[in-house]
Amino acid sequence: MTETAKRAEIDSAYLEGGAFIDSGHPNVRSFAHRVAGGETNTRAAAVKLYYAVRDEIRYDPYLPYDEPDIYRASAVLAAKRGYCVGKAALLAAAARARAIPARIAFADVRNHLATPRLLELMGRSDFIFHGITELWLGERWVKATPTFNLALCEKFGIRPLDFDGRGDATLHPFDREGRQHMEYVRERGTYVDVPVGLIMPAMLVAYPRLAQLAKGRHGDFAREAERHHS
Repeated sequence: MTETAKRAEIDSAYLEGGAFIDSGHPNVRSFAHRVAGGETNTRAAAVKLYYAVRDEIRYDPYLPYDEPDIYRASAVLAAKRGYCVGKAALLAAAARARAIPARIAFADVRNHLATPRLLELMGRSDFIFHGITELWLGERWVKATPTFNLALCEKFGIRPLDFDGRGDATLHPFDREGRQHMEYVRERGTYVDVPVGLIMPAMLVAYPRLAQLAKGRHGDFAREAERHHS
């Protein structure tokens, strides 16, 4: 395949809006324009979008995993909170709105600094289908993980994850005190849109207690993180 044909294939598959990476939604387009509309450099625009999604959208694992909107970019933007998959979908949608090809990838991870309450509700130490955005920059796919907002990182004592648009930004393996933070244990592939039909039932089976609690919105992860770290 020639480079021209490869680029055309990427543009066709990863620039169109989807049901969950809904880059054509007016609020997503408005968000992308506000954050990076005046930026002519593609890489710099991607970096600006990354930081906006990372820090303007609060990370929240206490969400109803059987509700499609927690996976939908425009709904996450409206709520100003989301967990890893929703935030990754929003970054992908905002990137597509700025004509940057984007897709979503997944991996199972082990988070050693989750709060005791979250781990108890999960009943296991691994987080399945952790969401990661991949952006086509410099003629290759670059990973960007906008999961943990800066304020939450400060509460947990975790180094915030930075992104320069050149190297992959995956979660740091150690926190500021040298303790193990995040470990990747299984890759689950890449997708043009969020595969909700695959993820939703898997989440409900893996975390039944967490899913039930989330239906009543009974959780404040940022407050838990602050108490646990202090």
